[in-house]
Amino acid sequence: MSSGKILVCGAGGFIGGHLVSDLRRQGHRDIRAVDIKPFGEWYQRFPDVENLQLDLQEKGACEQSVRGAEQVYNLAADMGGMGFIENNRCLCMLSVLINTHLLMAAKQFGVKRFFYSSSACVYNADKQRDTNVTALKEEDAYPGMPEDGYGWEKLFSERMCRHFREDFGIVTRVARFHNVYGPHGTYDGGREKAPAAISRKVIEAKESGKHEIEIWGDGHQTRSFMYIDDCLKGVQAIMHSEIVEPLNLGSSELVSINQLVDLVEDIAGIKLKRSYNLKAPKGVNGRNSDNTLIKKLLHWEPDTRLRVGMEKTYRWIYDEMTAKK
Repeated sequence: MSSGKILVCGAGGFIGGHLVSDLRRQGHRDIRAVDIKPFGEWYQRFPDVENLQLDLQEKGACEQSVRGAEQVYNLAADMGGMGFIENNRCLCMLSVLINTHLLMAAKQFGVKRFFYSSSACVYNADKQRDTNVTALKEEDAYPGMPEDGYGWEKLFSERMCRHFREDFGIVTRVARFHNVYGPHGTYDGGREKAPAAISRKVIEAKESGKHEIEIWGDGHQTRSFMYIDDCLKGVQAIMHSEIVEPLNLGSSELVSINQLVDLVEDIAGIKLKRSYNLKAPKGVNGRNSDNTLIKKLLHWEPDTRLRVGMEKTYRWIYDEMTAKK
């Protein structure tokens, strides 16, 4: 239990909001939460936390945020699902300013530990062309050929963390997230990821009586999806570990998008007619997390079954959409 101030950057977002909630549950009381969004747009906000609305691309905002903090969790980025990433490469790249300025402020104010949330989008595209993908090991990020825009920013920022550790002695830790999902996140508007988007589409089809669903791509592309509770456990375990190199943080339960739709249909108790939009963004053909290293170093891996996590996620999105009606 840390007695010092904990800074959560991107606290108004999906993962950041859950992290603040979990830290409070553990008994931490000196928490500073920062996000660019207006307070009314934060997914979770708590009155007993120091909440700040700041643009962390700005150097002064990072200094204001980091001053007095003992630990920094950087979850802030301008990002979303594949539809957003493929159509906003420049905005994704500009997130490099956030991590750079936060690291500079961490050096200036003597932060003890710094966590950076990277992504499986850093991995070499040549290793993700087959739907029957071989699970990605940490070493597969090099030679570098990541997702254009977002992936390059993440890979560069990983290196920045490494060199701040090597040159300035800042204790930096990096996790590569593989498709985090769960309640209290984006499910519409263009930034949502596949589990939330499919849940919303199934609910809309069921409620409207139009039993049809559009799927981006041919539905054969494969992914693994990590439930938010596993993400929180992994983030904090990595933060307080002695693991200096980037580490995969994701489920190894591989499914196709068609299988994900099957699962959500089963949860909803409905079958839908499918149409496939082959011109829509779909990302790489296959991506899965090789968890050999995390199991070796932490004796654990994300293990929430997709069915269990999706039932909770679907229920929350259904309640949200019903309430909005």
